Amino acid sequence: MSDKIRLVIDGTEVFAEPGTTILNAAAEAGIEIPNLCYLKELGPYGACGVCVVEVKGSPKLVRACSAKVAPDMEVSTGGERCLKARKLALELIMGDHDADCVAPCSLRCPAHTNCQKYIKQIAEGDDAAAVLTIKEKIPLPASVGRVCPHPCEKDCRRQNVEESISICALKAFAADSAEKETPVLPAKKPATGKKVAIVGGGPAGLTAAYFLALEGHSPVVFDMMPAMGGMLRYGIPEYRLPKAVLDREIAAIASLGVEMRNGVRMGADFTLDSLRSEYDAVLLANGAWKSSELRCPGTDAAGVFGGIDFLREVALGGKPDIGDRVAIVGGGNTAMDACRTAVRLGAKEVSVVYRRTRDEMPAEDIEIDEAIEEGVVFRFLTNPAEIRSENGRVTGAKLQVMELGEPDERGRRRPVPVEGKFIDLELDSVIIAVGQKNDPAGFEDVPVTDRGTIESDPNTFATSLEGVFAAGDNAGKGAEIAIEAIADAGRAAKFIDAYLNGIDFAPLLHDPVISKRKTGNVDFSQYDRKDRAVMPKRAAEERRSDFLPVDLGLSAETARAEAKRCLECGCHAYGECRLIKFADCVGADCAKYTGEFHRGFVENKVPSVERNQRKCLQCGLCVRICAEEVGEGILGLVGRGFDTVIRPEFATPEQLTKCASCSRCAEVCPTGALRIVIPE
Repeated sequence: MSDKIRLVIDGTEVFAEPGTTILNAAAEAGIEIPNLCYLKELGPYGACGVCVVEVKGSPKLVRACSAKVAPDMEVSTGGERCLKARKLALELIMGDHDADCVAPCSLRCPAHTNCQKYIKQIAEGDDAAAVLTIKEKIPLPASVGRVCPHPCEKDCRRQNVEESISICALKAFAADSAEKETPVLPAKKPATGKKVAIVGGGPAGLTAAYFLALEGHSPVVFDMMPAMGGMLRYGIPEYRLPKAVLDREIAAIASLGVEMRNGVRMGADFTLDSLRSEYDAVLLANGAWKSSELRCPGTDAAGVFGGIDFLREVALGGKPDIGDRVAIVGGGNTAMDACRTAVRLGAKEVSVVYRRTRDEMPAEDIEIDEAIEEGVVFRFLTNPAEIRSENGRVTGAKLQVMELGEPDERGRRRPVPVEGKFIDLELDSVIIAVGQKNDPAGFEDVPVTDRGTIESDPNTFATSLEGVFAAGDNAGKGAEIAIEAIADAGRAAKFIDAYLNGIDFAPLLHDPVISKRKTGNVDFSQYDRKDRAVMPKRAAEERRSDFLPVDLGLSAETARAEAKRCLECGCHAYGECRLIKFADCVGADCAKYTGEFHRGFVENKVPSVERNQRKCLQCGLCVRICAEEVGEGILGLVGRGFDTVIRPEFATPEQLTKCASCSRCAEVCPTGALRIVIPE
């Protein structure tokens, strides 16, 4: 010890051999100093400027990769000056980093499912692995794959070639393929002895139960309906989501040790106080089971149904008396489910009344198209002014003709009544599908917002009541699509787990820094056009008379071909990328200094290694490792000034053949600029 030099790094006493760099001395003491261009076996290079530290008594910051230790030196690796300089260095590097950390489809997915990864696994024929990837975020892939309006596909870059990848259908395919007989489930952690009560067995409640069970807790799900599933069971018709598929996925969740109690209601069979006294935490995920009202005269007549009420009655085996002439008011997917269900119940004239045009309809195009195929008539730019009745029974509706005015706060043009212009419609029933909301019955002791949703923190999902959380359609913004409820519940489960383990919430609130590539920088002409997979469907004249599935599912051959259309936008090295790791540590703004990019290209001149110049930092590690350790010098800096790039420009064919068994350049790359390619 007497021959070693004593210094202090971040308050820790460290002893190092003479001639040791500050970077290595810190590393040997277990202190990480961020760096991108240093390898111990290569010696200092000093290209990135990320490893700067403060040394007491020095007016300037020093680079830890080259500065040597000195007796009684005092080093700070996280002082304000060095953090500011490190952040600047990283932001300048990121400004020339034309790459996506995560694929746009995954970013658009409310649950941030790793779409790119599971699509690649499907392309490779590993459906079980794909299901495990999906279940990192979504425990109901076969169900969600059938009903999700797939916002992910709206940001899929493949649409710039021809059409988006059929991401949602691939999700359903993988689950159907891999889970025919046995569920595919991740490993559970050891039991914690903690119990969580979950009120509501819909997509939110089931999702939270799944993730809490995986963490070793014991969830108990309470639901008022005869069977679990919530709106997936009672709000989505059988022809879109066969309940045998849903049952299979719910059984898989139950197999993790989740207890499920049906036919019990808050306020009648138990209270919030009783749950809080018996359980370590409570999640309120009771959904939005109350149909929104239509503000016009006549809605109290017999033959007027709420959209959710109508669909629930049919799902329970009932046959509502809707007569031959039915109007559905609304333009969302619930309205589409209602009108198509009315067709299947035997109604002869089914109309959709919507106050805007088709372009403004929130329903999915495929749902609208299939409804039209099944004979539904769409009456755009009309809105009920009055529902007419005789002897208390619906006989028709007076429809106000509308026109589009100025855009509202969401950018949609407002519907404006055309004065004095009406249409009379003879009807036997009216189904109002203009939204849904939380039913407060039994939840009177829970704080609510002015919208009637349960009041909870939008980030942590915690209510003002100790140990009580809320997520899904009953909380926050109110009713959304199923994947939104699933996403919320997955995040809520993390905070409930932290609460049960006494962990601070703050680290869980951090949004990671990521690099996003601008679509305008991508050359899509390099890709061959390939048709999107077409979902095979039953003919309209056949399917309109029953509730059997409309979609027949993708074949394995079609699914593999569809998955291979993926452009793989996200970076393969995202999980190990040192650049984004350190950028995240200092909260770097990836787009702050974005300007002209270096020449971007992808090449495979070096056997076994794909080189993506768009992600290159020019840190020099690949050049130096090839020359100094491998002894070949195949890679080098080509060009001068801003246009300098790294290429194997002058390597001989004999030298290049040695690359196939080496790949050291890819192993030391701090980003995803170099990727090891396994020959097929």
